[in-house]
Amino acid sequence: MIGLLQRVVCSTVILLVLGGSYNTPANAAERPWNVVFFLVDDLGWTDLGCYGSDYYQTPNINRLASEGMKFTQNYAACNACSPTRGALMSGMYPARTHLTDWIPGWAKQYRDFPLKPPEWKQHLDQKYTSLPEALHDAGYKTLHIGKWHLGGAGNLPQDHGFDVNIAGTKRGLPRSYHFPYGGDALKWDSRLTVEQREGRYLTDRLTDEAVTLIKQQQNNPFFLYFSFYSVHSPIQGRPDLVQKYKQLPQGEHHKNPEYAAMVQSVDTAVGRVRKQLKQSGIADRTLIVFTSDNGGVCRKTSSNVPLRGEKGQHWEGGTRVPAIVLWPGVTQSGSVCSEPIITMDFYPTLLNITGAEGNAAHNKNVDGVSLVRLLKDPAASLDRKALYWHYPHYNVFIGVPYSAIRAGDYKLIHFYEDNHSELYDLAHDLSETHDLSAEKPEITARLQKQLQDHLKQVGAQMPVPNPGYKPAN
Repeated sequence: MIGLLQRVVCSTVILLVLGGSYNTPANAAERPWNVVFFLVDDLGWTDLGCYGSDYYQTPNINRLASEGMKFTQNYAACNACSPTRGALMSGMYPARTHLTDWIPGWAKQYRDFPLKPPEWKQHLDQKYTSLPEALHDAGYKTLHIGKWHLGGAGNLPQDHGFDVNIAGTKRGLPRSYHFPYGGDALKWDSRLTVEQREGRYLTDRLTDEAVTLIKQQQNNPFFLYFSFYSVHSPIQGRPDLVQKYKQLPQGEHHKNPEYAAMVQSVDTAVGRVRKQLKQSGIADRTLIVFTSDNGGVCRKTSSNVPLRGEKGQHWEGGTRVPAIVLWPGVTQSGSVCSEPIITMDFYPTLLNITGAEGNAAHNKNVDGVSLVRLLKDPAASLDRKALYWHYPHYNVFIGVPYSAIRAGDYKLIHFYEDNHSELYDLAHDLSETHDLSAEKPEITARLQKQLQDHLKQVGAQMPVPNPGYKPAN
């Protein structure tokens, strides 16, 4: 992989993402909470045993859910990776930051379609106070491992507040998960002998680094952002695990042994990190968050059933993803929360729990809501009016320019090519098969106005007519 494994500094800690608001520590009398944030790439809503898979084996993540809180209506900020990652780092909707597609986007959308995207951002602006910057200012060691994909030189993790950057570059995927990973991994791994490097699966190799950082930082407050390249393509599992799944009966919807092996490697990584937290004596004061950046990829890779659609698309399969939070001594073991939440919520949540103040001017524009109330009581409500998505792009997954709003159980999707809208009742139609827009015109009109008011308020960029479009294309 080109520039995939790059080490910048080596020291610090592990953190899993939690939610909160700012200014007041949730447990001011106690020692600072460590935070470990696991972000998996392209993990679908049903890709874990604890979320219903009957083929993928995830005992460590299942255990995390049994000891913490599982969210059944968690959403990624976008149907693509870079915008969600930017939303996590900033706490803001992608429509507000103008980072609305994966970097650099799909070139074909500029040629063959009626609309073309606006001049959107190809990096996360440094004018924002990033999550690691806010935590660093509060005395935390900030550690990045894995995928970054929010810009190249001048906009890498170390430019946005991380003390340590391991393997974070402008690239969104490795050329290979098998050593030497297709790029400059030899430089990154130069302190090891060839025998130590050779044959090490990428997910395992990054986990080695996470375990080392935890050992080094166990006496300091730290934020560890473990951002997996898995389970993004190329779909390449560790050979021994692939062979294992080839011998197992396939599930009803999940059948791919290569992908199953990739999921299990992520699960093993979670287990190894938790084991080290325990061995270091800090498990009881480390927050852990586990989630995904967008919906899973279907076709030959996996399945999001009963959700409709996949990564890159406007249906639930494109944005609804797993989320598990373990806050020792606070979250109830095995608790399940059905309150809708979204990526940006983790920014104020972490500030709230750690006591980090962040930047007052930046905080005024944070769109997320602290999850502390839910983490203490899964039956609580956030009293939030709606969630929003804005994607003024086309993509290879047959994604089209759209905006959407979810208010209560209703979800309205507005399509920009012909300016029509569709309305779904997710409580009774999770698979989004029955468009209610004609049957419920009042609700459709109300949500349409609410969506447009929101887009105006955050300064969303809109797709524009494509002068080069020829209908024959």
